[in-house]
Amino acid sequence: MDEQDLLERIQSLVEEEHHLRDTSADSSDDNRARLAHLEAQLDQCWDLLRQRRAKKKVGENPNDAEARPISEVEGYRQ
Repeated sequence: MDEQDLLERIQSLVEEEHHLRDTSADSSDDNRARLAHLEAQLDQCWDLLRQRRAKKKVGENPNDAEARPISEVEGYRQ
């Protein structure tokens, strides 16, 4: 997945997230679970994008970056 693909995936996830939040009147367990899953996927995509950009900046191949498990990405401290 190249940078453009990642950015498109992020945009798609953000749009779905906004749609779910806009329809928050229907805060069913399914919607809450889907929203949590979307947020985790977004974190994973952003992490991969940051990895790719960091590798490129130091002259490494950005295609060597790999998506980390959601459990790892979600455990980061900001």
